[in-house]
Formats: sequence, structure tokens, C-alpha cells
Amino acid sequence: MTTEAGLADLIHRSYTVPCGIFKHSTRCSVSDMVKTRLEKRWQFTPDALEMYYLDLIRYRAVSNRIAEFFEVKHESPQLIVIKDGKVVYHNSHTAINAEELTQALTIGSE
Repeated sequence: MTTEAGLADLIHRSYTVPCGIFKHSTRCSVSDMVKTRLEKRWQFTPDALEMYYLDLIRYRAVSNRIAEFFEVKHESPQLIVIKDGKVVYHNSHTAINAEELTQALTIGSE
């Protein structure tokens, strides 16, 4: 994700499939570790959760807009999941958890 228009598209898309935004700093070892850990435990197909990555170093304005629009405090690394235009899961740093995300998506689909 690189633009605010991309964010608008993601919100619209979230009415069809849940969309995840992984915000991370490409210069941060914690961000890299969390991203790697999440990818290893990832159990989602693209039709279950569509992922978008946001490089905070290059696109901080987009990150600020996400925080403002969804009223979720900016952190890095951070995972925010949007379904039907609303946040159904968000967490940061080592609290980002694939199992909790699975549970949030299951509850959100009932």
C-alpha cells in the first residue's frame, strides 16, 4: 500500500474479503522478526484474508491516515485487519498472533 487512494480501495474491498494491513519499518529488526514469525504461522488463503504491506519509512503519511481513519494508535510493527469497513483485529510488536487473528476472523464471520 502506497497511497491514500489505495487505502480507500482496501476499505471498499473489505466488504468482499477481510483485508489486513501490516505496517512495518524496513529498518527495524523487531519489524522483520514479527513479519517472519507471522509468515511462518500464516494459515490464510487470499480469499480468507487479503494482505497489504505498508513500508512506514516511505509512506508515513498513509500510516498516519490509517491511524486517524480507524482510530487505532500508530505503532510499528502493527497488524490491522479490516472487515466490512471496520477494524476486527489489531495488535503490535510481538503481540501480533496468527492464532488470535484466526479467532477474530472466525468470530467476525458468524
